[in-house]
Amino acid sequence: MTILMAMLLDALSGEPKWLWNRLPHPAVLMGRAVGWIDRTFNQGDQRKAKGVASFAGLIVAAGLLGMTLQAVPGVWVDVIVGAILLAQKSLSDHVRAVADALRLSVGDGRRAVAMIVSRDTGDMDRSAVARSAIESASENLSDGVIAPLFWFLLGGLPGLLIYKITNTADSMIGYRTPRHEQFGWAAARFDDLLNLVPARLTALLIWLTGPKVGQFGPIRADAALHKSPNAGWPEAAMARRLSIALAGPRSYDGERRDFPFVHPGGVHDLGPDTVDAAVRVLWQAWGIALVLVGVIAIL
Repeated sequence: MTILMAMLLDALSGEPKWLWNRLPHPAVLMGRAVGWIDRTFNQGDQRKAKGVASFAGLIVAAGLLGMTLQAVPGVWVDVIVGAILLAQKSLSDHVRAVADALRLSVGDGRRAVAMIVSRDTGDMDRSAVARSAIESASENLSDGVIAPLFWFLLGGLPGLLIYKITNTADSMIGYRTPRHEQFGWAAARFDDLLNLVPARLTALLIWLTGPKVGQFGPIRADAALHKSPNAGWPEAAMARRLSIALAGPRSYDGERRDFPFVHPGGVHDLGPDTVDAAVRVLWQAWGIALVLVGVIAIL
C-alpha cells in the first residue's frame, strides 16, 4: 500500500513550488553529487577506472541512505520520499505546457519544449516541437515513473534511490563525448541495465491503453530503429498508439543527426492536439500501473 499511496500523492501534489523554492529538491542534490565526482575525479589517466569507482561510491551511498530512511518507523517517510521521486504529474504538466504554448505560436512552443529536451529547438517547425514533446513524454514515462516504481517495488527505498542516482548520473556524464566516454561508462551501462525491463514494461502499458491493432511485434521492430536500446520501446509504443512518426532527424549543438523515424508510416504533421493526446495516454498508462500496484499490494 505504501507505493500506491506514493503514486496517489504524486498525482495530487506533483512538484509543489512553495516547498522547492525553499529547499533543494533531492534530484538537485543528486545532480550536485554527480557534478562533484565529475569535477574531482574526471581528470588525468585511468578515467574509466575512476568513473567506475566513484560511481560505485554513489550507488553505495544511495543504498545506505535508502536503508536509513526505510528504517524510520511508520510508512510516511516511504510514502513522501516515493512521491517526491516519482514524476507523473510534473511530467504531464510540462508536456501539456508545450501544447498550450504551441497554440499561441511556434516560437512559444519552441521555448516551452526547450525546457524538457536537450536538442536544438531554434529552427523547429510546429511538427518538430510537438514530436519532441511527445518523445520526451514517452521516454520520461519510463525513466521518471515506471522505472522508479519498478525498483521501488523490488528494492524499497534503497532500490528507488539507487535507480534515481544512476539515472541522474547517466543524464549528466553518460554521453559519448571526449570528456565523458570513459568516465561515464559505468553510469551509462548500469542505467541501460536498470531500464532494460522497465522500458519494455512501459511500452506494454502504453500498448494496453488503446485498441489492439495488430500484435506487439511491430512495436519491437520499431524500437530497434531507435538509437537507444531502451528509449525506443516507449517511443515506438506511443508512435503506434497515436499512429504518428517519432524520432527522425534532429540537431544537437548545431550538428544535424539523421536518425531514422520510428513508425515512419505514421502521421508526420503533428500539432498541439497530438501532444494533448499523448498526455492522455500518459495518464491512462499510469492508471493501469496503479491498478497493477494495487493488485500486488492486495496479494
